[in-house]
Amino acid sequence: MARAFAEIAFTQSVRDTQTQQGSADSYSKFLTPEAERGDRLGGAEQEFISARDGFYQASVSETNWPYVQFRGGPAGFLKVLNYKTIAYADFRGNRQYVSAGNLTVNDRVSLILMDYPNRRRLKIWGRVKLVGRSEDPDLVSSLQIEGYRALPERAVVITIEAFDWNCPQHIPQRLTAQEMEPLLSQMRNQIAELTEENAELKSWLKPTK
Repeated sequence: MARAFAEIAFTQSVRDTQTQQGSADSYSKFLTPEAERGDRLGGAEQEFISARDGFYQASVSETNWPYVQFRGGPAGFLKVLNYKTIAYADFRGNRQYVSAGNLTVNDRVSLILMDYPNRRRLKIWGRVKLVGRSEDPDLVSSLQIEGYRALPERAVVITIEAFDWNCPQHIPQRLTAQEMEPLLSQMRNQIAELTEENAELKSWLKPTK
């Protein structure tokens, strides 16, 4: 765990609970000046983010209710702009604007990026700036998804405050249909070969009149 993440996550109430449960000492090392800061994306984080086709995003309303939604798209739609900034294009959906509205009063956001096949998870905390098409058309256009006909309404630009890689212990291993296709294709080919071989054997064993 990185120090930037611990500084945000380990509030006084969290530290008090850790003390009560006996885990405060083991986590205190992450709050020392010697601990790795962990607020700048390295190569591993940038590669991981660029390969994702979706993530979970949490925002908080002015009445302090959290709102979590899943944002999906082609792999790479969440783009790394630099070691402190990521962004994605926000397209018109059901026009509820719950996340967008929340972020106008509280710019804090939390993301969880999952890699189920490899049981990896990256958590990101950051602050959001919503940039309309009229404000910065070049930025919004640069986030456009190739082949997607709809135009984005805005750019969601996230300045990273902290990130952390999670333990894979309780992450279930899952594959999408696309990820399963190479395995399924191999199985279909094997079945076809065995079916053909079986037909040949039956023909060869068939008694002649």
